[in-house]
Amino acid sequence: MSDRIRIKITPPDFEYDVYTLVKAFYPEGDIAVYKDGEEEDPQDRIMRITLGEISLRVEYGEVMEETFPENDRTLVKNALKQCIYKILSEECGHTLPWGTLTGIRPVRIPLSMMEEGATDPEIEDRLKSTYYISDKKTELAMNVARTEKELLSGFDYRSGYSLYVGIPFCPSICLYCSFSSQLSAKADLDGYLDGLEREMSAMGEMMAAPPDSIYIGGGTPTVLSPDRLERLFSMTGKYFGLEGTREFTVEAGRPDTIDSDKLRVIKEHGATRISINPQTMNRATLDIIGRRHSVDDVYRSFEMARDLGFDNINMDLIVGLPGEGKAEVAHTMEEILKLSPESITVHSLAVKRAARLNLFKNKYREMGMMGNEEIMDMVNEATRRAGMKPYYLYRQKNMVGNLENVGFAKPGFESLYNVLIMEEKQTIIACGAGSSTKRVWPDGKRIERVINPKDIKTYLEGIENITEKKRNLLEA
Repeated sequence: MSDRIRIKITPPDFEYDVYTLVKAFYPEGDIAVYKDGEEEDPQDRIMRITLGEISLRVEYGEVMEETFPENDRTLVKNALKQCIYKILSEECGHTLPWGTLTGIRPVRIPLSMMEEGATDPEIEDRLKSTYYISDKKTELAMNVARTEKELLSGFDYRSGYSLYVGIPFCPSICLYCSFSSQLSAKADLDGYLDGLEREMSAMGEMMAAPPDSIYIGGGTPTVLSPDRLERLFSMTGKYFGLEGTREFTVEAGRPDTIDSDKLRVIKEHGATRISINPQTMNRATLDIIGRRHSVDDVYRSFEMARDLGFDNINMDLIVGLPGEGKAEVAHTMEEILKLSPESITVHSLAVKRAARLNLFKNKYREMGMMGNEEIMDMVNEATRRAGMKPYYLYRQKNMVGNLENVGFAKPGFESLYNVLIMEEKQTIIACGAGSSTKRVWPDGKRIERVINPKDIKTYLEGIENITEKKRNLLEA
């Protein structure tokens, strides 16, 4: 049966929701939505959707129809996705762990219901009956929502903000990466810091108090020399202040960029949390994906950080890398847990269009991309035995196995910034190329963004215009 499917919606609406749901069932399929007036190809398998004011009809092999007592957009969208889900799950012979949910923030539903006073049985029923989420993922979403609710209950996050500073440079570009990072060896790092200081100075003038949390991310911030890191952190303290900041994370990232001098600078400037990211502890996989560090580099950098007094270390791993099945991931988990980090973030591989792994996917397909639910179950159990629990969760498009990214932490070591940004609970001031400033209004329902250009040259040339847009956003 052909996996070339075309979707025709009359009148056009819900195109993205329908496309992503069909794509979840056919991740390798050629899926597209017919544009208004576009002629049909007789070779296509066509999913025809007709939307009325209080009705819908889906024709795809079989016909499914629904009617509604009123014209409610959310009701129509959920019913439409339910119809498509029933048809495709029968056709494909399997269900999806997250059911009809295609958005990146599945925990938002149970968290919002908890905040509104709904009972656990009411929330679980909605997740299963409305969105067809599996029992395991319902339990996971509920556990994460409970932890997030407890974490957020301790302070007035609505009246504050958090700060993100982006350093979009890496020593090499990983095979799976689609971020806008540039090779650090070819970059004018001092010129970038000059422009970043201009933006941070302007943004700092707009803020009345220090941020609740700070996240220095990338790229790989530790491609900067100790002197450049010193400058970066001095700028952060000078323009925003640190007094009262509850959490200060630095993504140390690749173990081969970490040394004792850099770690000392990070420690001296008040960072409370760092992330060391091996992605895998299998040498063969590191070679395939373009990570130039060794497994020994991971041990070395972690022990160095511990010796310098870092007591809150996160480690990032990826499930679904080429050639890695359950045994390889089990080995990685075993080696990482021997180090006893305070938290582990487990990513299910998301292959995006810009990533070389996707561009050359035929070359790597024979290695087998086996990121699946069984592996994630094993990861969940391993972290539970290590005294960790899931505290934040998000999903991306084109994830291997239609799964999720999950942060696990020992009690008291959950990342506040991760929860605030993922659940869009607080305004985020973001500085640096490719970063996104997000204003969240006090009611939590209105959110607006200003996104910095990804291209370094465009970013540097447009900083005054960028900061003016942000000023207008923040003063609105």
